[in-house]
Amino acid sequence: MQTILATDLVKKFTTGKSETIAVNQISLQVDEGELFGVIGPDGAGKTTLFRILISLLLPDSGSAVVDGSDVVSDFRTLRKKIGYMPGRFSLYPDLTVEENLTFFATIFNTSISENYHLIKDIYVQIEPFRKRKAGKLSGGMKQKLALCCALIHKPVVLVLDEPTTGVDAVSRVEFWEMLRALKSQNITILVSTPYMDEASRCDKIALMQEGQFLTSGSPSEIISSFNAPLLAVRSNKMSRLAGDLNEAPGVKNSYAFGEYAHAVMDDGYNNDFLQQFLAAKGHRDLTIRTIEPDIEDCFLKLMQ
Repeated sequence: MQTILATDLVKKFTTGKSETIAVNQISLQVDEGELFGVIGPDGAGKTTLFRILISLLLPDSGSAVVDGSDVVSDFRTLRKKIGYMPGRFSLYPDLTVEENLTFFATIFNTSISENYHLIKDIYVQIEPFRKRKAGKLSGGMKQKLALCCALIHKPVVLVLDEPTTGVDAVSRVEFWEMLRALKSQNITILVSTPYMDEASRCDKIALMQEGQFLTSGSPSEIISSFNAPLLAVRSNKMSRLAGDLNEAPGVKNSYAFGEYAHAVMDDGYNNDFLQQFLAAKGHRDLTIRTIEPDIEDCFLKLMQ
């Protein structure tokens, strides 16, 4: 059963004489109980898409239905079904942890005790700080409090806009473990992130750039569609390596990737010839090895 179904969504913004298409003909399907990730860099259109789906923005064209409620005509009903966590911390910094949670429960005509089972595993981690003002919490604790507030009314759909941006690596891992636990309670989760490594934690993902989905599917499906040899290359002149690789015969494209350059190759490329080509360009201490692509490689290949 589909919990989210969007068809040909378009949203444009006009500034002066210029027009930006933030969401460009996007269609999306998220099944009940699924953890769906929208992966893309800042400015890709993720936030605009999410704001349309939770009825905070009107689309210029297209349609979207969330748990049977149209995002335009049924927005009052829809907002009772959605838990939303924006990218920027948006709770009341001068209220305590407990006061923030009580406030959000009251808005939805419920209480902390009524739905405590939903937030228990998360709340126990911040309960020792329940009398502390929210603005004084660490980044990871703010994140946990925001998630509790988004869950306290027992939403059908949880929409999280870049929830792990700006928090430490340990908190990021903990947060995704919390999402997997929530998924087991049959809550449909739509999450966006600029971190490609988080894609593998989702059931399905869509790679987004410049207001469009480049591709979508399970992480394994997207990786299996890479269909080109991929090399990791290192030399003593890393600042020049990617550019020189792009001039080499048999190289489709190359880009810096951590301490290596990754090169997408034509079928039948010659490894020895590539090494000779780079040596002639002045590269020494060469390391060339074949590797398996990850989601970031797929994203960069699709951008090309």
